[in-house]
Amino acid sequence: MKSIEAKIVVLGAQGVGKTSVVIRYVGKLFSKHVSPTIGASFFTFKMTVDDYRVKLQLWDTAGQERFRSMAPMYYRKANAALLVYDITCRESFENIQSWVDELKKNVEGTIIMCVIGNKTDLASRREVSREKAEQYADSINALYYETSALTNDGIQEAFLQVSLSLIKLSQTDKSSGLTVYDGSASLLNADGIIEDGMHDMNNHRRRTDSEDSNTPACCS
Repeated sequence: MKSIEAKIVVLGAQGVGKTSVVIRYVGKLFSKHVSPTIGASFFTFKMTVDDYRVKLQLWDTAGQERFRSMAPMYYRKANAALLVYDITCRESFENIQSWVDELKKNVEGTIIMCVIGNKTDLASRREVSREKAEQYADSINALYYETSALTNDGIQEAFLQVSLSLIKLSQTDKSSGLTVYDGSASLLNADGIIEDGMHDMNNHRRRTDSEDSNTPACCS
């Protein structure tokens, strides 16, 4: 069995729910009282997808403008980017293009992009139609998902598809920058133990190996 390590950077304006989406994915409960990220936070998540062990290094970046200049240090050498906006805030959607431009300037090689329209639990206040967002995602060759960190809708599916895209990239683009190993040694936890829990999703075999807690990466 092959193992893949991939760096995923989570980008978007302040308040769109980037941290809540990531925390939901790594297995913690939703909280309405998540503090704004300072610099960036780092999470890891390990799972098995289609006979590949996948370790995702998730970099949750700050959305505040005053931290914008720090962003390149986090998304350099990224293999994938989640571009998150709030479906109830048109400005946050329009802001996505600036992150795409930054990625193109600072990331060498192929990067998987996934546009995420968050806060579908507030659909009655929607300012960005799904059709418009899907058309935009297609125009930049990105995946598109709508999610709710509150209800956990769409989050697992989005990360699964990104993981599958990373696996495909590792098979077709040897210069992708993805770290690929034979065997699973690189994905063992600190105790050298794999902890397994079985999940089935979209006819793909997905097994969660471990979930690491959030640790601040930087910066004051």
